[in-house]
Amino acid sequence: MWEHNKDVIAEFRGNGGRVGGRFATVDLALITTAGARSGRSRTAPVVYFRDGDGIFVIASAGGAPRHPDWYRNLAAHPDLTVELGTESFAARAEEVPAGPEYERLFALAVEVQPGFAEYRAKAGRHIPS
Repeated sequence: MWEHNKDVIAEFRGNGGRVGGRFATVDLALITTAGARSGRSRTAPVVYFRDGDGIFVIASAGGAPRHPDWYRNLAAHPDLTVELGTESFAARAEEVPAGPEYERLFALAVEVQPGFAEYRAKAGRHIPS
């Protein structure tokens, strides 16, 4: 997976945030976090969704049974850098707790990318947002 991510990251940065293949039809961002244990800088491509003036991500890991590494990194160190297109900015992650707001955001994500409903069904875990 890391080798594939390296290619996606290079393509994103080389094309002003545009990526082909399976990411061609999604809104993709790069997030750079501090490793949960190592503290070392880690960059990952993530699908993001817009909600008003803000954005959010869903830690689906494609429906895998465990949270993605970037989620664990943010749980330990919530400060991150976000790259959207050619723009880069500092941000602080906040997890949305289970409840009506979480369900609203998840429904918005499914409306934009229906595959997230399948990820939720097969993950066998709460998928953080």
